[in-house]
Amino acid sequence: MRRWMGMPIAAALALTACVTINVYFPAAEAREAAKEFVDKVIGEDAQPSTPAPAPAPADQDGGGGGMALRFDPLVLLGIGTAHAQGTPDITIKTPAIQAIQSRMASRFDATLREHFDSGALGFTGDGEIAVRDASKIALPDRVKVNQAVADQNRDARAVYREIAVANKHPEWESQIRDVFAKQWVASAKAGWWYQSGGSWKQK
Repeated sequence: MRRWMGMPIAAALALTACVTINVYFPAAEAREAAKEFVDKVIGEDAQPSTPAPAPAPADQDGGGGGMALRFDPLVLLGIGTAHAQGTPDITIKTPAIQAIQSRMASRFDATLREHFDSGALGFTGDGEIAVRDASKIALPDRVKVNQAVADQNRDARAVYREIAVANKHPEWESQIRDVFAKQWVASAKAGWWYQSGGSWKQK
């Protein structure tokens, strides 16, 4: 009998452990942070992104006007639903991240933008940029543009890592990179180039 009485306590402890350590990657918040960052780098000429759909209204009980009581087993463990399902914010407001953002924005305006407009440069599938057509860059400018591309990619890699570390989840770096890779394309101007499926496409 004692063995059976102890089982609910053991199960409760196991559930508590799962809720405490299972922190999922907050994709929606990451997309919002990426859009804010990318739009500031690309500037006001960026293509507006399609807004996310509004959340569906909460289910309501037809007989109770939405006020029907629901049993929440987490209450028995002293864990509020908001805590168990809470979504961590993705911050991009640290001094290091903002310094990188400022460098990338200045470099984009000073050197890179005109070569995106000409079709010489494009966004790659891994959240970086590449020279797509060097013939569209004047010969005297090629060294400068290649250096700017390398510097921009170095900063891009640094910011993906820094965002993950700043949010205390360095294991999120590859997921953050993936979110940013999609956002660069989403925020790109019509006519700019990007990689998809290993080939170049024009937006």
